[in-house]
Amino acid sequence: MPTLKHYRRKMEELEEGLLTQPWAWLQLAENSLLAKAYITRQGYALLVSDLQQVWHEQADACVVSQRAKELNKRLTAPPAALLCHLDELLCPLLKDTACPGKVSFVCDRVGEALILRVRSELSGLPFYWNFHCIPANPSLVSQHLIRPLMGMSLTLQCQVRELATMLRMKDLEIQDYQESGAVLSRDRLKTEPFEENSFLEQFMVEKLPEACSVGDGRRFVMNLQSLYTAVTRQEIQVRQKHPGSGDPQPSSSTSPQETENQLLNEPEEPVSSAPSLPVPEKEPTGPSGPVQRPQLSKVKRKKLRGLFS
Repeated sequence: MPTLKHYRRKMEELEEGLLTQPWAWLQLAENSLLAKAYITRQGYALLVSDLQQVWHEQADACVVSQRAKELNKRLTAPPAALLCHLDELLCPLLKDTACPGKVSFVCDRVGEALILRVRSELSGLPFYWNFHCIPANPSLVSQHLIRPLMGMSLTLQCQVRELATMLRMKDLEIQDYQESGAVLSRDRLKTEPFEENSFLEQFMVEKLPEACSVGDGRRFVMNLQSLYTAVTRQEIQVRQKHPGSGDPQPSSSTSPQETENQLLNEPEEPVSSAPSLPVPEKEPTGPSGPVQRPQLSKVKRKKLRGLFS
């Protein structure tokens, strides 16, 4: 039989797997939600938010088996088969694709909890399932939202600084061509030299209101999930290299008080998981700085303020 240490390790694997999953945008009746899920043969972890609150559920195979018996009196299936079926139901929903067969999802609020009710078929019989999500604790919210969003902001700031440096280099290159007698063949291609402060002021006036419009979170899901998963995977790598560095530890909504005789000896290989986006290549993160007017082949740099510093 698996030990309690083995059980806890499986729950930690669920938590780490959930962290690296991208967010999906769901529209269930009048409810717009952000959600992410991770499912293996040992259990599942689910995180849901309406941008006002965050809910979480983490359940092992024992909990899945017991709840399935309560909701489906005529159906008998091993926990691994139930988890595989739940994965097949959730993946299309999170990927915004057609669900196989007849599937319905309903979201209800019961007190402080959020219940996602699922109705489908399994082996020709009706199959019912309820995800019981309770309010996520502050550590979990920090781990999945606050820290990744801060990391994404810092990454985007580095990208902006590098792009500003590249624009200055391009201006010097153009200046060198002009001083050598080169002229534009088409006047419409002419641009003004890049001036960082003017660009920032104009951006704040003209683009900021639209750029920072969060809405229901759909734009965040559509445009930034590749960066989100890259940042969360980097977070896990740092945690593994420097354990006990003070980062939030994984937490579970399923209490580990269940004893060893309650644990199921399931295979360790995951059946599948919610889709994850590939990690993009790292953007350069060197310091930015203005370039002097000397010859392009011997450009000197001085350290200067970045766009948002």
